[in-house]
Amino acid sequence: MDQMEENEIELETVVIDDNVDSTDFNNVPTDTVSAAISVEECNKVEKLVKFPITRIKHLVKMDPDVNLCSQEALFLITKTTEFFVECLSKEAYSYTAQSKKKTVQKKDVEQAIDAVDALAFLEGVLDS
Repeated sequence: MDQMEENEIELETVVIDDNVDSTDFNNVPTDTVSAAISVEECNKVEKLVKFPITRIKHLVKMDPDVNLCSQEALFLITKTTEFFVECLSKEAYSYTAQSKKKTVQKKDVEQAIDAVDALAFLEGVLDS
């Protein structure tokens, strides 16, 4: 019975190969090709972001001024958030390293906010 199953699998493989050889991709409508590309791009998008997109989407929906948000805009917001957190953490870590410590503390983040003009909008956010 194992040989029969192997033969069936081989026959199925041959059929699949015949279908692939007979397809001429030059005659395929561009909509089909672009749809296939967009599905591949969507799969890559999931790997490109580290933050959960659904969580960012929930935060965006909390803003009463936002009615709709496209997937592309949501992706860009997520990537921008990642870059922002990376920039802030690197800047804060530089103050951690200056004090010869390994753990980033609240005071390091506050020093980074005070030192970098681009982070001035965060002044007072960490006050309890």
